[in-house]
Amino acid sequence: MTDRPTDFDTLTDPPPEVDTDSEVGPGADLGQGAQVVDLDTAAADLLPYGTLPPPTPGLHDDPLRAVHDTSYEVELDEPSDETDAGATSAPVPVDPPAPVLLESEQGDKRRPIIPPGLRRGSLPGTVRRTAGQVAYVAGFHAARAPWYTLQALWWAIVGVFRLIGRQFRWWWVIEQYTLLQNSASDNDPAMWLKLHREGKATRRWRGIALFFQIIALGIVILIAMGADLAPLWWAGTAVVLVPALARYGRPAGRQIIPTAVVSNRYRLLNSDVVLRAYYAAGLGHPDKPNQQVKFGSRMSRDNAGTGSEVLVDLPYGRTFEDAVKARGSIASGLDVTVQQVYLTRDATSNRRHMLFVADRDPLAIPAGRTPLLDGKARNIWQPAPFGLDERGRKVMLLLLWISILVGAQPRKGKTFAARLLALYAAMDPYVRLTVVDGKDSPDWRKFALIAHRIIFGTMPNRDGDPVEMLLDALREIKAHIQQVNQFLSTLPVTECPDGKLTEELSRKYANLRVWVLVMEEFQVYYELDDQETNKEIASLLSFIMAVGPSAGVIILSSSQKPGGVGAGDVQRLFNRYRDNHAVRFALKCGNRNVSDAILGGDAYSEGFDASSLPIGKQYRGVGYLYGASDDTPTVRTYLADAADAEKILTTARALRERAGTLTGYAAGQTMTRETRDVLADALSVFQGGSETGHPWTVLAARLAERIPEHYADLTADAISAQLRALGVPSVDVKRDGKALKGAKKTAITAAIDRRQNGAE
Repeated sequence: MTDRPTDFDTLTDPPPEVDTDSEVGPGADLGQGAQVVDLDTAAADLLPYGTLPPPTPGLHDDPLRAVHDTSYEVELDEPSDETDAGATSAPVPVDPPAPVLLESEQGDKRRPIIPPGLRRGSLPGTVRRTAGQVAYVAGFHAARAPWYTLQALWWAIVGVFRLIGRQFRWWWVIEQYTLLQNSASDNDPAMWLKLHREGKATRRWRGIALFFQIIALGIVILIAMGADLAPLWWAGTAVVLVPALARYGRPAGRQIIPTAVVSNRYRLLNSDVVLRAYYAAGLGHPDKPNQQVKFGSRMSRDNAGTGSEVLVDLPYGRTFEDAVKARGSIASGLDVTVQQVYLTRDATSNRRHMLFVADRDPLAIPAGRTPLLDGKARNIWQPAPFGLDERGRKVMLLLLWISILVGAQPRKGKTFAARLLALYAAMDPYVRLTVVDGKDSPDWRKFALIAHRIIFGTMPNRDGDPVEMLLDALREIKAHIQQVNQFLSTLPVTECPDGKLTEELSRKYANLRVWVLVMEEFQVYYELDDQETNKEIASLLSFIMAVGPSAGVIILSSSQKPGGVGAGDVQRLFNRYRDNHAVRFALKCGNRNVSDAILGGDAYSEGFDASSLPIGKQYRGVGYLYGASDDTPTVRTYLADAADAEKILTTARALRERAGTLTGYAAGQTMTRETRDVLADALSVFQGGSETGHPWTVLAARLAERIPEHYADLTADAISAQLRALGVPSVDVKRDGKALKGAKKTAITAAIDRRQNGAE
């Protein structure tokens, strides 16, 4: 095998004609010319993770494929001189996207009579995509039609003069001058005279022919001008002549009408570059016996047209885990980024896997907005849409019977990922939610519209003591779990044959509802000042974790500090709670230890380290989904920002009101508060014991953010006047080293006490 600089030939689209019957066997040495050519640019339908997309029709199978307006660009690399015998410098098709084949009773493969794209279930989508393509191309060119017309007229004029010049050059036989000059240089007068005589004779009869051409053209023009021809005749003549003259007059390589769709450039695999990458990664040796890397399939473009793939057989004794650990080295050997290389385990052998090399970094492509924005009711018994994997396939996650841990550095998409799953549960009106936000942030505030219980922070506020509220909520869930198990045991076998909760039972009996417990920054409740409270919370959470999933209690936990919490029994229970989550989603982590705490120790040995995920704004919401299936996809989560969450939760409340399933906190809440308590509202914006006072500007900003229905337009002067009228003095409050006018927390508390004593 030779190491040539053009192992990757970079192309855009394939040549328009391809021999789809190329006979290249699996594992054959394909040589430089054997490059995979993209034969299908249509995007495949997104499928749930773990489900391969259906193969697209072959080039001659789908007649609707012809509607494309695509730019064909040139190779970026010069062709290598070290070609194999019989190989050409142009790309040779190796394996077109495999058509759907049907297996007969004799075991042979048959192409379907009706292509998949034209079948009853697929035909509407095929027509829709084709019509959309045609409409886009038509609109693109229609908007530029005036400019095309001006260019065509200009280059048609140029074409007329070029045509005249060409005729004169033809008449004068200018190509003869080279021969005359050569004869003179060779001192051959006989040849020069012969050429001169033949040139004169040729110019004579060509001049006569040109003269009659001019006379005939002049007569045609005079007749046309003298005749009363219809405008339609002149228009038809212009339609025929102007494009022909414009094409002749335009410079070589310049298009008057550009293409509407330009295909992306992508790298193409061949056998040499794949072997080079695997040998460089230490996964085999080309010269040692039984250490060669082989191929279990032909190299081809994937069905979605996003990259190239091939089935790789490692040498005996090498495993899929070895390849996963060497993924970075394989990417280096392929001369691409590690985000473009993905390995998928093959079910037939532990030394076989599918190598997929993406055309571009798939993790930098946003997954888009959440499908929940369509406002349709969801079913918790069906998988929730979570995002897209590295192959562009939908990642669906069944929330029932599991517990989920989400972990990451701050501002990497942790809360958004956890909230996305909670929003799916909210859209099922028969699901009860308890939301606990340890960091007391605005991210979960709107869940008050549908939550059975909602708890923020650890410091007392206008709603009460959050710690006591959390204990009550956890005790309620524990009692619910025990009640569900007891109730199921009393049901007859005909109604509950396996003794397990079913969708029908959860809809029929209100006491068997599926329950979702959200614990945002749950580590906060293991680090309280009261150790006895820490122990009780830890014990309750451990019980719910161990027994809850079987009773329909789903735990959704998130943390940016998944280790080093508590001491003694509290630390043991914290680690037990953290480690018993069945499914983990790790976004970008600060180091390997944090990644191991989220994903578990086995994940690193399998090649998954969340601290190695790429850094950048475009990679927010990207993480490893571990434990949901046999594979561990790299997921780009759907986006649901604060405005999206409010819209979804408003719809979810309407669904629950219609179904009559609002309970607890949400049942006692109206969409906007009808009255306001300035003293209690002002006290609620103080966070933690360290905040003893706030300037008026800070108080106004926090009230506007927390309670916009009453304080959206609040100013510092307004809140100062309102609180001073209620007995809260305006004093100096230190802020960033400066003394600013504001209010003390103790003064607000004293005003509330005076009001209560006065009422008594």
